[in-house]
Amino acid sequence: MPKQKLVVRSVRLDVDLNRRVEHAAKQQGFANSSAFIREAIRRSVSEQGAGTNGAEERIAATIDRAITEIRRVRRVQQAAFAFADAQVKMLLTCIAEPPKEAYEQAIARGKLRYDRFLKSVGMGMTGDSTDAIKELLSRGDED
Repeated sequence: MPKQKLVVRSVRLDVDLNRRVEHAAKQQGFANSSAFIREAIRRSVSEQGAGTNGAEERIAATIDRAITEIRRVRRVQQAAFAFADAQVKMLLTCIAEPPKEAYEQAIARGKLRYDRFLKSVGMGMTGDSTDAIKELLSRGDED
């Protein structure tokens, strides 16, 4: 078998890294630090493809889980919107308009009830409920 032509590469190491390489080469039974470095390069190059595939698979699995969770949240959100829409349609269909002379008073009472409703919704929320309450209250002030 013909002898392969070797390519010489020079690598500069700081003093601490060179000391650690020499120590590891001795501990692992290599003839010298060059043999240790060659083996480390071989391992790195051969494992690089396998490591990348594993990382890609983990990232893909994480993205798939996130997409599944987003779909679940979207379905819940759509169901909540459909429920609220049905309630509003029922209320608007069944509740009569107040007479003209009581209209302004009905609007004022409605705004007060709406503010209490927003506070109740904010209190019932989990997670960032404090921020939600502040946002709901500030929206009530804008109207």
